[in-house]
Amino acid sequence: MLDPLRVESYDYKLPSELIAKHPVHPADRAKLLVYERKTDRVTHALFKDIVEFLPKDTHFIFNNTKVIKARIFGKKETGGKIELLLNRPLKDNLFSVFIKGKVKPGTKLIFDEKLIADVVSLEKDGSRIVKFYKNLSELDFSSLVHILEKIGHIPLPPYIDRADMKEDEKNYQPVFAKTEGAVAAPTASLHFTKALFQRIKKEFNIHFVTLHVGAGTFKPVETEFITEHKMHSEYYEIPADTQKIIDSNAKILAVGTTVTRTVEYYARTKNPFGECDLFLHPLNPPIRVNHLLTNFHLPKSTLIMLVAAFIGVEKTLQLYRLAIEKKYRFYSYGDAMLVI
Repeated sequence: MLDPLRVESYDYKLPSELIAKHPVHPADRAKLLVYERKTDRVTHALFKDIVEFLPKDTHFIFNNTKVIKARIFGKKETGGKIELLLNRPLKDNLFSVFIKGKVKPGTKLIFDEKLIADVVSLEKDGSRIVKFYKNLSELDFSSLVHILEKIGHIPLPPYIDRADMKEDEKNYQPVFAKTEGAVAAPTASLHFTKALFQRIKKEFNIHFVTLHVGAGTFKPVETEFITEHKMHSEYYEIPADTQKIIDSNAKILAVGTTVTRTVEYYARTKNPFGECDLFLHPLNPPIRVNHLLTNFHLPKSTLIMLVAAFIGVEKTLQLYRLAIEKKYRFYSYGDAMLVI
């Protein structure tokens, strides 16, 4: 029997050809593995049929964060090429970023559109703290995003292992995305076409939260025991109508792991905004979310541990093995799983 405390228990082997490099079209033609916990029943369906598996009194909660063009390419003032990935804004117009290549505090990085990044410090996790300038003026987040829209690239996850393309600007963005700030997509949301989303709005109650997904979502768990892992934090906001639903006894479908963590963090703290660093796993299971919609996740990641928080490690790996056998596509542009 697998020990839910040990990180090794969440490992599995995935054939490389099952890593989705591009989404299916239309997006709602992705496969959907439905697992019913009460009956231990598995159904193989298409994502467009998700509404057939949920009671009409289910409340859908979506994450309306919007992915920004967070990856930019430039050079040091000494001439060496660099790549910078924006992670998140901090206080006082400081930003957490990841930079490929060696840069010391005090280094200036030069980009198109007269954008300059001044490296302030190096953090323990390998990130850097920088300030951005244009024409000697400090930039706030909204001003920076405006420039990134012109010179930046969609920050595809490393396992997609290809350069971003024009179509990724649409594909790697939920159709209901609204509030700019994410550097990774809430990927369960990528399966909703405009038509399917409109159908759900007519047939179900829908609500939103905002959690700006950071680069930390891809951070591997490198400790021996999951309880030793330090969870990354991400900024979230929950509007009043969504708070009301979470505070009620209504049945909730969390569309993705980011919604799950946000709802569960609020259920524990009652804070409608702030920093969410909740780590859900079998020893810290959900207390509010009833149903989970999610993609298939990396081995030994906090995301597969979140799935195991709902159904246990053994069942999670059993379903993943079944998905591999049935040639489901994995990760951000891959297929989906519904736990009810």
